[in-house]
Amino acid sequence: MLIINEKEIQTTYGMKEAMRDVEHILRAKVEEKILNPHRTIIGFPQRNATILYMPSSDLTNELSTIKTVSIFPENPAVGKPTTQGVILVTDAKNGEHLALMNASYLTRLRTGALSGLATDRLAREDAKVLTVIGTGGMAFEQVLGVLEVRGIEKILLVNPTISKAERFKERLLSFGIDENIHIEIVEDVSVAVRQADIISCSTRSNTPVFNGNDVKPGTHVNGVGSYLPHMREMDHTFIKRCSKIVTDDEIGVKEEAGELIYANEQPDWSYDELHGELMDLVVGKASGREDSEEITFFKSVGASYFDLAVAQGVYRKAIELGIGVEVEV
Repeated sequence: MLIINEKEIQTTYGMKEAMRDVEHILRAKVEEKILNPHRTIIGFPQRNATILYMPSSDLTNELSTIKTVSIFPENPAVGKPTTQGVILVTDAKNGEHLALMNASYLTRLRTGALSGLATDRLAREDAKVLTVIGTGGMAFEQVLGVLEVRGIEKILLVNPTISKAERFKERLLSFGIDENIHIEIVEDVSVAVRQADIISCSTRSNTPVFNGNDVKPGTHVNGVGSYLPHMREMDHTFIKRCSKIVTDDEIGVKEEAGELIYANEQPDWSYDELHGELMDLVVGKASGREDSEEITFFKSVGASYFDLAVAQGVYRKAIELGIGVEVEV
């Protein structure tokens, strides 16, 4: 079995490759070439933590994966990361387990790739200002996904802990994003939201993180943080103002996206108002942005076939470049 660590993945596989592979898997899903069994979630309320087990299989390439990801928010206090994961890659022709790879970076990367693909189809072409609400673990690749598809000139960072936003800014600069992009830390979320052409939310908030009335016409929002029914990053006002709401996976969203679960329980909105899934936009089954005034929302909770997409890409890259360590198990 090939063991591939996070550093090896990060140095050989980035946002451009992830967006390519995720788009390919979305097209394969439309063609019913992907099996995506229901994920299993085990909760540990005493630690506000969850462990997810996510299997999937590609019928064309005859590869299967299962990701195990743990989310333990108390971990930073003891020097451990909040999110940890691994992906097991199995040959679906003979059952041989081919590779085990770190999944923490890949989870962030494929989520950023999804937002990049959605932004490309839903944000205005002339979008220049990106507001980032929440500068935790998932936020960095969200920014990279947006930068891949839009000519952003200003990034506004909002986080309750200013020092965390400052570290995030330094990380962006160290990564080597365009030096002409102005990065500013904003304490008042309303000020940041009112300026935004694109908003990226990746928090674990149980209550809405901005006022829906502050969103200007023509704004696109990516929401990836609230992935459990009791979590809500968006308020009902925002949901009602949206012209188009697109999901990464409708089944998952109906079970896990707190803001949409809440909205569906109200008398003035239902799931019937969802515009479609991201794969529908990718293949042209559903329309993207149609005018400059639309407020659009991409809601992502994740699904195992997105992990399958990037795991396949990394495995192919590992074989091509000879990275990873072969072990006998």
